[in-house]
Amino acid sequence: MTGRDGRPWLIDPAAYGGHREVDLAMLQLFGAPGEDVFAAYEETAPLSPGHAERVTLWQVMPLLAHAALFGGGWGASADAAIRRYVP
Repeated sequence: MTGRDGRPWLIDPAAYGGHREVDLAMLQLFGAPGEDVFAAYEETAPLSPGHAERVTLWQVMPLLAHAALFGGGWGASADAAIRRYVP
């Protein structure tokens, strides 16, 4: 897209307006940026206690979607994530 001044703008087609822990869990699932990004996030807007234990929980749905769409090792990853919460 372009702005009124003709300069190009990049629009993220996967913009998300939900819970911030989900965004961070997705970053960790699909090639997270360095730890400095997470440290800066925590310094600016600290997460609720226990957030690290919920990362895998937030990843279950995208893992299942990838298993259904692409097969491969995604199914095993989804199974491992689910078993963390449901023995």
